[in-house]
Amino acid sequence: MSLTLTSESKTKTLDGSSNNQPSSSTVNVVIRQDPFYVTLDASALLAVSILTVLGMHFIDQLVLEFLILAVPLALLVHNDYLNFLKLGPGGTPPTPAGYARLTWYRLFTLRDPFTPPPRDTVTTPSKGILPNTLPYRPGPRPTVAGLAPQRQLNQHGSLESYNRLRAALESLCARHPKIFVTATSCLEKHGFALFARHPLNVCGNGEIVHIHTSDRSMHLNLHPDDIAEILTKGWGQRHPMAWQGWLVKAPLPTTFTMIYAPRGKSP
Repeated sequence: MSLTLTSESKTKTLDGSSNNQPSSSTVNVVIRQDPFYVTLDASALLAVSILTVLGMHFIDQLVLEFLILAVPLALLVHNDYLNFLKLGPGGTPPTPAGYARLTWYRLFTLRDPFTPPPRDTVTTPSKGILPNTLPYRPGPRPTVAGLAPQRQLNQHGSLESYNRLRAALESLCARHPKIFVTATSCLEKHGFALFARHPLNVCGNGEIVHIHTSDRSMHLNLHPDDIAEILTKGWGQRHPMAWQGWLVKAPLPTTFTMIYAPRGKSP
């Protein structure tokens, strides 16, 4: 799916410098993931058969076995790398080194992103703020892919919803300038974000939320009680790297949660 955004505005970074951030972007963003498959026509199939037969006679057995395994594996990795790039810009550099780093973290990702994190007895504040009257999100959940970036593949929000979300955060910051500040996301390395001036969670310099300009979803740090409410009512899911490990330290806090893009118009 291709999304085209149309205007730009400036946002200050945490060090005070200005940065062009799209309240609408002039960049065409395509968010998709392509399955891995190999199609052989008659000529290609004949060529592979001939090469395999010749290899059995003129190449060492171990070398031939290695090639038979390595070629499809290389094609699989190449397809996976292209899918990583197709998610668009995010917190990980779109390079082979960035891809390798994410591949390592895949070994430790959450297996169930719909189970809330355990409550810590020393968590501040002691309870969440979302009411039990939060309505259920109707319809199926969107399809989500990726780690960093993590994006929705369908059910993208509208430009209007993005602008309303951003305006709400800017209004909150304007009303409470001693508590909040807006700047470029430290976790995404681009995009509009809201920060706490005196954060309890120091990960990301106190980043509370950032909005994705491509699919209009958000990443938000939430209290475990609020995460449970969000998961139960179908409004989001936990980030795959929002875990605590014994041997490997997760790059994100356990409270890091994806909030799906709004689908309908507000009254």
